[in-house]
Amino acid sequence: MMLVDDPNSVIEAENAGVNYIFYDLEVINKRERQRGRNTVISNNSIENVKEMKAALTKAELLVRINPIHANTELEIEKVINDGADIIMLPMIVDADDVRKFVELVDGRARTILLLETAQSLVRLSEIVDVDGVDEIFIGLNDLHISLGLDFMFELLSGGIIEYMSETIRKKNIPFGFGGIAKLGDGLLPAEVILGEHYRLGSSSVILSRTFKNSLDDSSSLKREITKVRCFEEELKSWTDNQYAENNELVKEKVKLILQKI
Repeated sequence: MMLVDDPNSVIEAENAGVNYIFYDLEVINKRERQRGRNTVISNNSIENVKEMKAALTKAELLVRINPIHANTELEIEKVINDGADIIMLPMIVDADDVRKFVELVDGRARTILLLETAQSLVRLSEIVDVDGVDEIFIGLNDLHISLGLDFMFELLSGGIIEYMSETIRKKNIPFGFGGIAKLGDGLLPAEVILGEHYRLGSSSVILSRTFKNSLDDSSSLKREITKVRCFEEELKSWTDNQYAENNELVKEKVKLILQKI
């Protein structure tokens, strides 16, 4: 997945091989929740969903709406009518949120749950029991904030993502988590994170703001995504021992990072 905010970025991301073009409409309570952190609050307009969709030829348009609120039904109707292939619901609190979301979408687009609250972690087994969920994404940034942690990848090293992955896999729901910088970059290196994606059975990841901002020209995006794809082929051939060693490396690196924070 890659976050985009204009048609030119849509075309560039699609041509580079991004599968999900991620258009973000979430604003409710987000500024207050992430105050003081190095995050980006979307200024995107729901009126531009149609324009984003028109720029696509093969990738799919994923639209993140606001959390459940008084106008959720209107938001869903608008983004479906304007061409969203997939709708993501953030800040889920319980299974009732999920049931309402699925009912409102009513099979007219695919559904992705964004699990990023402490409540959704505790109530995960009830949430995955709701029928009609097509995919799940675990949002490390807001989840680590919700749990009062200092570094988002502590969720990975501490076993929380392992528990969530196992619970979701039992229901045969495709899932993903977190984001990566380009290969060779990142406070926790992208290669190490991708190793955990494959060990845990994840099928999606966000190419982070750092990934795109570190590129020097438009052709670099395709080149760097191709490197990720090639590394994925290598990961597919890893042995169980290699995955286990990588998991230990995650724990060691996260521990060192936490000591410096």
